[in-house]
Amino acid sequence: MTISREDVLRVAELAHLELTPEEIELYRGQLDEILAYVGKLQKLDVANVEPMAQVLFPSTSGDQLELRDDTVVPCDVSDAVLAQAPDAAKPFFRVPRVIER
Repeated sequence: MTISREDVLRVAELAHLELTPEEIELYRGQLDEILAYVGKLQKLDVANVEPMAQVLFPSTSGDQLELRDDTVVPCDVSDAVLAQAPDAAKPFFRVPRVIER
């Protein structure tokens, strides 16, 4: 797959980036290389590879997966953190506008 100049410009527009003509060509080449590398994965024979439903492996002591207990831990720091903020409107931080769109 070949990335066109228009493709790079569209991605830059979506990301709100202003690119120079040199950067457009640089990124076009880099994206082409990335897609070519990923394209190599399509050539792999994965017919005998079983799909994974879990990324954890069984423990050494048995067939059970080792997971930590899912426990609820209170986190009551929001008032203390907001109290240190220069301009807070509970429960949010107020920050200066940095994007003009």
